[in-house]
Amino acid sequence: MKLKTILITLFVLILIGLIGYRITSNTTASGKNNKKGDKKPPTMVDGIVLSEKDFSNVISLSGSIEANENVEIRSEVSGIVEQIYFTEGTNVNKGQVLLKVNDIELRAQLSQATTKQNLASENERRAKLLLQKEAISQEEYDIASAEFRSLKAQSQLIQAQIAKTSIRAPFSGKIGLRNISPGTYVTPSTLITKLVSSNQVKISFSIPEKYATGVENNTSVKITMPNSSESFSAKIYAIDPEIEIATRTLKVRAIADNPSNKLIAGTFATVELPLKNIKNAILVPTEAVIPIQNGKVVYIASNGKAKEVKIETLTRTDKDVVVTSGIKAGDTLVVSGVMAIKNDADIKVRIK
Repeated sequence: MKLKTILITLFVLILIGLIGYRITSNTTASGKNNKKGDKKPPTMVDGIVLSEKDFSNVISLSGSIEANENVEIRSEVSGIVEQIYFTEGTNVNKGQVLLKVNDIELRAQLSQATTKQNLASENERRAKLLLQKEAISQEEYDIASAEFRSLKAQSQLIQAQIAKTSIRAPFSGKIGLRNISPGTYVTPSTLITKLVSSNQVKISFSIPEKYATGVENNTSVKITMPNSSESFSAKIYAIDPEIEIATRTLKVRAIADNPSNKLIAGTFATVELPLKNIKNAILVPTEAVIPIQNGKVVYIASNGKAKEVKIETLTRTDKDVVVTSGIKAGDTLVVSGVMAIKNDADIKVRIK
């Protein structure tokens, strides 16, 4: 019985030894194979050699088109409209009478004031003669003279009121739709119509704060309308003196000729604004820039390895980013496969 137990024990030990040897052999062989395969081939990437060039920075902004002049026509005096002398939607000239408000009551007041003025004028003339003869005092003459001047001013005031009953165009332009008819009683709060001058139009737009120092008066900008390929030229003529706190933008206004009236006030427009040229700028393709938590990085090739470099940027276009620090002219920039490589990875660069 003991012999049988000993034999079984020896058999089990031999079996365990064989299994252990097999495992050890496989592990050793696998390790050797791994050592042979540790050296992966370098990753093939595309690259460009950086160079300095002048950069013309153009940004695209949204703007709104406004009439050069736009006014609501209202009456300064209250009364019944006697005549309307304009046709809706037509052009009118500066100073042209647009409508007439009844002034019969004012003319009656003027007639009364004129009569009193004439009498006061005669009294003043007589008082002056008497003063020269020392028949009256200086005070009596001054009273007569003051009354004459007061009545004269009253007549002038009524004449001014009568003049306001003829409502004239303050500038040349196109008249809008009218909101009254002959016989309407109008007051200063009654909107009669609108007058718009659109031979020139203003384009208002806002630029981000970081570009505020790059915009100047007399800079030409290009204007395009929605759903139209036609472009128009405008020139900046006014820049707001301060940044808007709420939006951190600077408001700018340009003016454009509009002889064919294709630029319609109230519509949106796309404004292409050229900023100051940047000399000796380093431009890199946007696809080569990797955003990270604290900024942006790119990869450059150095001695067959990828080197991660943090960069500072100024502005960007649809295709390129202007880099101000981190890389320089002559560096080989990796422009493809940047998401598949890591710092110090072996790479083989194919120069584009």
